[in-house]
Amino acid sequence: MGVSAVEHLERRVAGRHPELPENTAGTLRLDLRDGGHTEHWYLTIDHQNVEVARSPDEAELIVRADREVFDRLAAGQLHVVAGLLRNDLTAQGNLRLLLTLRRLFPGPPGARHPRDAACGRGGTA
Repeated sequence: MGVSAVEHLERRVAGRHPELPENTAGTLRLDLRDGGHTEHWYLTIDHQNVEVARSPDEAELIVRADREVFDRLAAGQLHVVAGLLRNDLTAQGNLRLLLTLRRLFPGPPGARHPRDAACGRGGTA
């Protein structure tokens, strides 16, 4: 399937993300359920910088789903809003941050930025 959600969170999410709006700030907790166990990942976003930790602390947005759903997000096989609409995941709190979370996970394989597609360029998202 490619990169798992845990690998994605550990290796690719922390750091600077210039694709995020500069004024984005907030905290998110991702609850990855796996059988009877839940892993908590805590993301702090401030001015395009993202810090990642494992913590069950309260956050402005809490997103819950099975680990398999998060793995599909990390592989670019599921869009976070589509997952919410299909009840594959639940979100509680500041839903504005859900759109920020969408930018921290990859798009579908072969996806292109809308500007590239409109201009006929072959760039990737």
